[in-house]
Amino acid sequence: MGCICTKHRFGHKDFEALASQTCFNAGEVEALYVLFKKLSSCLVDDGLISKEELQLGLLQSRKKRSLFTDRMFHLFDLKHDGVIEFQEFVHSLSVFHPSAPREEKALFAFQLYDIWQTGFIGRREVEELILALLKESDLTLPWDAVDAIIDKTFQEADGKRDGKIDLEEWREFAAKNPSILKNMTVPYLKYISLSLSLSLSLSLSLSLIRIGDILIGIENIGEMIAPLESTTL
Repeated sequence: MGCICTKHRFGHKDFEALASQTCFNAGEVEALYVLFKKLSSCLVDDGLISKEELQLGLLQSRKKRSLFTDRMFHLFDLKHDGVIEFQEFVHSLSVFHPSAPREEKALFAFQLYDIWQTGFIGRREVEELILALLKESDLTLPWDAVDAIIDKTFQEADGKRDGKIDLEEWREFAAKNPSILKNMTVPYLKYISLSLSLSLSLSLSLSLIRIGDILIGIENIGEMIAPLESTTL
């Protein structure tokens, strides 16, 4: 777990160093630092983002639990020490930058859906993701429709027909279906700047909330649900 003694003041050299490792420039990294400070101090001002603080940023609630928030925190917490440091925050957000390589986006999405961290995505994991999506979106589907979505997913992505989707299969699936990764890009991240002054924190917060929304995959699942609904009418 992180310690309050690790709080560090970042300066221009730190911003430049992070810029050289990510898709952001130094000014954009500095703008992200404004958002990071806001998030990391909303409960405890220790220079670190806890899971509760990330939950507040994404869901505007400390009590509401979310599978997707848990997965987001796990992936942002690169050191897996229970907190998100600024460097981890910037590196993780960089994946959502419009200029980030598709390979990075595909890997992040795969790790997000690999709930049990086994190195592949199984049918039960896809089922959990769909049920979590339906719950968070206040939607309902009959079980046969859920099964149909799972079957369709594995029919298209499980090239080896072994009942699981590994990283290689996922990359091939994403390459053949570019829309699968469209929600891994947040256009606003290309335009962040300290010149936004008063509206900066609010705008960046909304962008972070948007990331939470798109990771749920509402658009992609919706596209799969639509034809199923039409066949049951």
